[in-house]
Amino acid sequence: MKNMNIILFTNKRGQVWSFDFDLVRVGVAGLAGLALVCGFAAYTGFRLGGDELLYVEEWQGVVRSQQEEIAEARDEAQANLDALTLRIGQMQAQMLRLNALGERLVQQGDFAAGEFDFDSPPAIGGPQDVAGLESTELSDFMGMLSGLMVELDDREHKLTVLESLLRDRNRRERVMPSGRPVETGWLSSKYGKRTDPFTGKQEHHKGVDFAGKEGSDVVAVGDGVVSWAGKRSGYGKMVEITHGDGYVTRYGHNKESVVEVGETVKKGQLIALMGSTGRSTGPHVHFEVLLNGKTVNPGKYINN
Repeated sequence: MKNMNIILFTNKRGQVWSFDFDLVRVGVAGLAGLALVCGFAAYTGFRLGGDELLYVEEWQGVVRSQQEEIAEARDEAQANLDALTLRIGQMQAQMLRLNALGERLVQQGDFAAGEFDFDSPPAIGGPQDVAGLESTELSDFMGMLSGLMVELDDREHKLTVLESLLRDRNRRERVMPSGRPVETGWLSSKYGKRTDPFTGKQEHHKGVDFAGKEGSDVVAVGDGVVSWAGKRSGYGKMVEITHGDGYVTRYGHNKESVVEVGETVKKGQLIALMGSTGRSTGPHVHFEVLLNGKTVNPGKYINN
């Protein structure tokens, strides 16, 4: 059945209404309307869904940007931490060198034990100013470290120069002849003009004599190198020490030498045993001091 006839009866005036419908056309029109409604609903839903997707994408972009900023900040903080760690490591190494240098200076300077203790922090103190306390910024802290490194470099340089000066002073003091060449004994003949004990004539005595017990110790009066150890005419068995700076000392008439040529000796070290070899009247040591090849009066060196 393709057509439908609808008859309507009304009470008003007894009118009758009749309508004819083509079912096919009505169905097509209904389907078209339904499609239109569905299409509108789908379009509206698509628009709403698209706006939400755009909103989500925008927030995802914001999150990614913040993540990148956090990563950059973390990398920068790590770089600052690495630089700070490196700087602190350099300062620690610098402090170790300064401590070692300071301990050597204390030893070279002959300071009293405990006067300078490089294993403990220096004693400092004072009342605290609470109102003046401020936090230190990272940039200020890095600046302070840089300034401290400059000061440490400067101090190390100056202390190194000071150590060199002290070492040179100590070396000169060690090589400079000073003191007596014997630990026991007495001065039996002075430097200068005297009566020769064998001829009775006046002569120039080139050194001083210290008499004592045979076999007693003869010691070096300064650091140096043994340049002679053996017999020499007039001296008997003699030890000669070259000290440097033009100084040479001689120790004659020994019973026995206990050092050899080329041996390094220290001030106060045993070098021979007292005897009476050579041109001698009894056990003693003939002691000479030469400066730049010429004998000088040993008296002023003995008394130093």
